[in-house]
Amino acid sequence: MSDETAPRSTEKLEEEGDIAADYLEELLDITDLDGDIDIDVDHGRASLAIVAEGAAGRSLRRLVGPDGEVLDALQELTRLAVQVRTGDRSRLMLDIAGYRAGRRAELGEVARNAIAAVRASGEPVELEPMNPFERKVVHDVVAEAGLVSDSEGVEPTRHVVVRPA
Repeated sequence: MSDETAPRSTEKLEEEGDIAADYLEELLDITDLDGDIDIDVDHGRASLAIVAEGAAGRSLRRLVGPDGEVLDALQELTRLAVQVRTGDRSRLMLDIAGYRAGRRAELGEVARNAIAAVRASGEPVELEPMNPFERKVVHDVVAEAGLVSDSEGVEPTRHVVVRPA
């Protein structure tokens, strides 16, 4: 197993989370936005969420952008900040204002509808293009249901195809 795919200790993941939180705190200060940063370890990766209530929560949505594009960019920048400090590539996940959590629920429904269609027809179902986070969510739901899924195409039109087992 290469160093990049080897499981990291909880201690290393917590260190990634702390470094990422420091980076994100600076970002919030620069942008003059309020928010609390929650750090966790989830499925073998550091997981951070920037959360706020009321008007502050609505203001944070600017850091999500259309279709989560700004969030994706901030996640990559945060991963790079961690990599600079640790020397290791980070796989941390970032959520802002509950966007990814909400999107995960929506994608679960999309996946369940595709699963039902595949079971009813026995034919593969192609889904709309998705980013890597979204495809992973769909793949996980499909696998739990006992079906098979593949990613096909190239970015930005890479999409999931759900198939019978």
